[in-house]
Amino acid sequence: MSLIRSKQRVADHGEVFTPAWMVEAMLDLVKSETERIDSRFLEPACGDGNFLVRILQRKMAAVELKYGKSEFEKRHFALLGVMCCYGIELLEDNMAECRANMLEVFSEYLNLEEEDDLYRAAFYVLSQNLVHGDALTMRTNLDQPMTFAEWGYLGKGKFQRRDFRFDALAQMSGLSQEGSLFGHLGKHEIFDPVKDYPPATVSELASFTDSIMPNETL
Repeated sequence: MSLIRSKQRVADHGEVFTPAWMVEAMLDLVKSETERIDSRFLEPACGDGNFLVRILQRKMAAVELKYGKSEFEKRHFALLGVMCCYGIELLEDNMAECRANMLEVFSEYLNLEEEDDLYRAAFYVLSQNLVHGDALTMRTNLDQPMTFAEWGYLGKGKFQRRDFRFDALAQMSGLSQEGSLFGHLGKHEIFDPVKDYPPATVSELASFTDSIMPNETL
């Protein structure tokens, strides 16, 4: 893979892709976290997903190791692995590729077709977790404050979602050194969700794809 797409993109956006060997070496520095299904990763300049794709592959391997004998648990914990991957990307074509690349990893692991509810649910999750915008300004391409969905698996096929503003998350990470960016939720009054959602099943999450803008449909 070429480390640049064009000299003009390098000049305009500083776009250079990290080689695969370096991705592996960097992820190995936090190896135990990359192999934990529910550990959360945020890549603030995710490109086409060379870090996030590899993280998701490691998570799928962890799902197989722990839940491979139960089809129900495997499918739901694999979706949780997707839910715990977050990215921000300035360039629209990179963002589209990142979403497609991650969806491919997930769907190939579970042998899904595009019409499957689980495929559609993952598509919806990625449309929320991978944000088109500028990590430095913490605003989307539409100049709105960035929000991220914090997902949790409640068991028995139900998922919980709460949305948080990125600027609040960043402020919280500066106030506390404990855990990851999303760790220890609810310890400070400043760290309140901007929206809570009722628990949802895979089929309910899949139905939300109908509300996505036309240029983001399946």
